[in-house]
Amino acid sequence: MKKKMLLLNTTVLLGLGGVLSTPAYASTIQDMESQKSQIQNQRQDVQSNIQAASDELTRLQAEQDQMKAQLERLTLAEEENNKKAQKTEADIKETSKQVDQLEKEIKLLQEKLEKRNDILKDRARSMQESGGNVEYLQVLLGSSSFGDFVDRALAVSTIVDADRGILTETKNMQDELKTKQADVKSKLASLEDMKAELDEMTVQLAAQKKQKDALAKELKDKEAKNEELKASLQSKDSSLANEQSTLEQNIKDQKAAEEAARKAAEQAAKEAAKKAAEQAQKAAAAPSEKADSPSPKAAPKASSNDVAPTSAPAPKASNVVTVGNRWIGKSAYVFGGGRSQSDINHGLFDCSSFVHWAYSQVGVNLGPLGSVSTETLKHAGTQVSSSQMQPGDLVFFDTYKKDGHVGIYVGGGKFIGAQSSTGVAIANMSSGYWKQKFNGRVVRI
Repeated sequence: MKKKMLLLNTTVLLGLGGVLSTPAYASTIQDMESQKSQIQNQRQDVQSNIQAASDELTRLQAEQDQMKAQLERLTLAEEENNKKAQKTEADIKETSKQVDQLEKEIKLLQEKLEKRNDILKDRARSMQESGGNVEYLQVLLGSSSFGDFVDRALAVSTIVDADRGILTETKNMQDELKTKQADVKSKLASLEDMKAELDEMTVQLAAQKKQKDALAKELKDKEAKNEELKASLQSKDSSLANEQSTLEQNIKDQKAAEEAARKAAEQAAKEAAKKAAEQAQKAAAAPSEKADSPSPKAAPKASSNDVAPTSAPAPKASNVVTVGNRWIGKSAYVFGGGRSQSDINHGLFDCSSFVHWAYSQVGVNLGPLGSVSTETLKHAGTQVSSSQMQPGDLVFFDTYKKDGHVGIYVGGGKFIGAQSSTGVAIANMSSGYWKQKFNGRVVRI
């Protein structure tokens, strides 16, 4: 009876030890698993935020590179346009000198003609006094102007040879006067066009300078935002590192606690079994009797499955209307630009060179690139009514001179062209500035 009681006590003791240790052990596992799950969720959130911040940083850096490139183009365009402005100013001064010289020559020639006029009138009076032909005098003195006087005099058949020589010389001088007057008018007209172009250029340079300053400010703001994003990203990265370190340490501590608890449970079971066996032996009535000591059962090993975090996986233009879109926001306007491969590579065009380039991209040659202008382009195709205008047609505007600007109609009341303040851009010609400047000339290539 005593043996049975001892065996029962030993079994209860061992079983009770296992029951008493289980709740505390399980509670620790639950807490650690919950904490681990929370940290993993936080880590996923942080990684997602870091990825989003990295994507935004990449986008801003790409935009910053584009802004820098455009700023360089505008700076280059400003330098080229300033050179053009200086050259135009020099041409104006030189032409002004030529005009002044021609005016002096015209004045001298006019004085000579007036002297010839006086001589002929004196000879006519002298002829009358000496009994000359009255018809001759009436013809000469009845003229309404000097030109009329010369024409009348040459028509009279009774003029002596000496008079005819004087009149012929006078007529030649009159023709020379008309020729030089025409030259002066032509030079003055050219000078006025150059002056108008210079004034327009000054306005356009101011617009480009304003645009460049705006781009510079925008670039500075982008850089500040970029730096702020970098700082935020670094902070998130530091937070993620701390969370990761905490998670790894907690897992390590939990594994160590599990191992220590397992060993302690095994050791306690062995000692209890040993003690129970000794007590059983002492209580045995007969030395031959042996008590079967229960075999200690090893505490079950707790298993922990780590869940590895997962990370999210990381032109060809169809026609002349759209082929120029590649230069929008990536070009600058330069007077006389776009006529060399270097200018084209840098996106430096004026209105006519851009049109020439655009058509060349779809296989249409609009003549030599070096001499292309609005004048050559308006004769390059067939003129059509503005009411029949369709995409691809050339449209002309009176800016600093008649037909001073050209673009390509894209439909919907808009056209694409190299504009002075924006470079290549799509502009509205159905309202505002360009509506006022559109002169109705439409050319179909």
